[in-house]
Amino acid sequence: MPVATMYAEFATREARGASPTYERLSLAISRDTDVLTLLERVPAPKRQPNLLLAVVRLLGGPVDDASAFHDFTMANWPAVEEQLRSRATQTNEVGRCALLLPVLAALRQPLALVEVGAAAGLGLYPDRYSYRYGRHRIGTGGPVLECALTGTAPPARLPQIVWRAGLDLNPLDVTDPADLAWLEALIWPEQDDRRQRLRSAAAIAAADPPTLIRGDLVDDLAHLVARAPADATLVVFHTSVLYQLPAARRSLFLNAVRAQPGHWISVEAPDVVTFAGLPMPPDQTLHNVLALDGRPLAWARGHGQAMQWLI
Repeated sequence: MPVATMYAEFATREARGASPTYERLSLAISRDTDVLTLLERVPAPKRQPNLLLAVVRLLGGPVDDASAFHDFTMANWPAVEEQLRSRATQTNEVGRCALLLPVLAALRQPLALVEVGAAAGLGLYPDRYSYRYGRHRIGTGGPVLECALTGTAPPARLPQIVWRAGLDLNPLDVTDPADLAWLEALIWPEQDDRRQRLRSAAAIAAADPPTLIRGDLVDDLAHLVARAPADATLVVFHTSVLYQLPAARRSLFLNAVRAQPGHWISVEAPDVVTFAGLPMPPDQTLHNVLALDGRPLAWARGHGQAMQWLI
């Protein structure tokens, strides 16, 4: 996809209705030949809007004015490029646990969780958060994760998790101020609720640190899975991770995860993990597909704010 098109689609399909700042800025970048030319110099996965915008914010650059953003990016391109090349989008959005909960709660308990692309591991604590699906509330601790759920009944219980571990090329530590600053930079400007959720979830992880393994999701998955207790139901899951992989590597991972025991939950865009015969999504905004063991269950918004069940 041309870089200009990527930024225009991000503005209209993801930022619109969620971040007016990013919608305006992404549309401006889609027409900014200077910035687009610089972006062409970095590998394709490093050109994505979420990554560029977070890097500029991390470096102290402005995002509320397109002209100021242009000037900062051009003047500081060596630093921006270095960060683009060394970082990846690690949006550790705990709101996505609201998408996982109906599936996790329905599996045989207790559970052993393995998250692929875990970042700081905040997605490994779905039993420590609270949830609100419309009027239905579950849980009493941690941040309250709200999700507009249609097409199925909300879950009636929290999962029982006896073991949890994550795999990431660059695991983050929420007790490290630099790592926490990067996680906060990935949250869109107006979304103070997400920022507060992140801080609340980070406190939970800091009090009971997750097992995070630095490794590759293809080469090291089986080794981590082998450490899970045999008397718990294994669940390997990932949310908005595989789009960062080249197609060939993605295919190798899908083969690897299908070969593991237990269950596999994916929350990915429909062109990343594909399914035949999917119905149309609820609207034109970007939706992911929640799937269990390769079977699609629901359309889901990217940050867990809504989910429409398919069956």
